Amino acid sequence: MIEEADFIHARQRMVERQLCAPGRDIRDPRVLAAMAKVPRHEFVPAEARAGAYDDHPLPIGHGQTISQPFIVACMTEQLALRPTDRVLEIGTGCGYQTAVLAELAAEVYSVEIVEALALRAAADLARLGYPRVHVRAGDGHGGWPEAAPFDAVIVTCAPEREPAALIAQLKDGGRMIVPLGGYGDQELYRIERHGRRVERLRLLGVRFVPMTGDKSAEATN
Repeated sequence: MIEEADFIHARQRMVERQLCAPGRDIRDPRVLAAMAKVPRHEFVPAEARAGAYDDHPLPIGHGQTISQPFIVACMTEQLALRPTDRVLEIGTGCGYQTAVLAELAAEVYSVEIVEALALRAAADLARLGYPRVHVRAGDGHGGWPEAAPFDAVIVTCAPEREPAALIAQLKDGGRMIVPLGGYGDQELYRIERHGRRVERLRLLGVRFVPMTGDKSAEATN
C-alpha cells in the first residue's frame, strides 16, 4: 500500500525531474506550485496509481487518457493565467487538468463529451475541494456560450482545424491553447484574439486523442 507521504514525495520529484529538467524548463512559479499540490493519483484508476507521477500519459477509461505531467504544465503555463481569469476547458477527462487550472484561475468551466467521465470528474473535483469548477457533459465544439466570454480556453483533445466557435468565445486579448491536426500529426498552438485579428504561435509537436462531436464549428480555412 502506497502511503500519502510517498505520493507527496513522488509529486515533488515529478516537478523537479520532469518539469524543471533542461529542455523542458517550466518556469512559472504558480504553475509549478499547482503541479506540486494537485494529487494526480486521485484522478487515475486505482490500478494506475503507483505510476501516477511517471513521465507519460495514462489510460482513464472510455478510450481516453490523462496527459503526461509535462504537457499539462506546458499548456497551463502558456495560458498565462491570472487569479481573476475565467477559463473554458474542452475535454475534462478525469479532471486533473481542470484541478490545475482551478488552482490558478477564478473559475473553470469544463465540457466533456463522455458523460461517464464528466460525472466522475465532477464528483472527484467536488470531493477534493474545487467549488469554482463547473463540469457538464456535451459536445465541446460549441463551448459554453452562456458563460462566455472567457479569458482563456484550453482544448485537451485535437480538432483537425481551428475551432472557430471557441475562438469567438474568447475575450479581446484572450488566449487559447489547442492541439491541431489528425491523429499522429498534431501541433500545439497558442492562439490569441485581438478584436477581429487572430495571432497564432506554434509551440511543439504533440499527440492527443481526436476531438469528437460536430465538426461544423471548426474553421474551414
